[in-house]
Amino acid sequence: MTVQLHAQPYDISANGFYFNDYETYKAKAASNKNDYGDPVEEYEIQFIDGSYLDCDFAKAYGLYQNNIEVFFNTIEEWEEHEKEIFIIAVGECGYSFDPNTVSPSDFEVDIYIMDNMKELAEQFIDEGLFGEIPAALNNYIDYEAIARDLAVDYSETVIAGRKLIYRCN
Repeated sequence: MTVQLHAQPYDISANGFYFNDYETYKAKAASNKNDYGDPVEEYEIQFIDGSYLDCDFAKAYGLYQNNIEVFFNTIEEWEEHEKEIFIIAVGECGYSFDPNTVSPSDFEVDIYIMDNMKELAEQFIDEGLFGEIPAALNNYIDYEAIARDLAVDYSETVIAGRKLIYRCN
């Protein structure tokens, strides 16, 4: 899916323009003039259209004139899961990044596709994270209490309409 952005000039006597790739942005920005014939130099970059995931990604990425080219390359190259890692790491956990060298492997984020902490607690019990639990004791496990304990280290978020539970390391 293509992404559509808008370059809104800070100069109130100039018109903005829409673009779908860096080459179009560069060409339109180079020829854009204000009402007095002066070149327009500074723009606010706005996300207009695209997938919900790319919208959330653009918000976490922080679109500026100086990183549009890398942004377009990144949204084309990265998989959905990699974008989710970035959104959580930068948008939720506050990690910083260098747009020219950023990679999802730069961030230590654990992500689980779950609706709530109780489901995560149940998964952890099933996987044996708390050790071997005899079958006779399964009915006595307080999943709600485990979920409350997990909430100390894990958080919930919604990205592109999908609920995720994550932990930043």
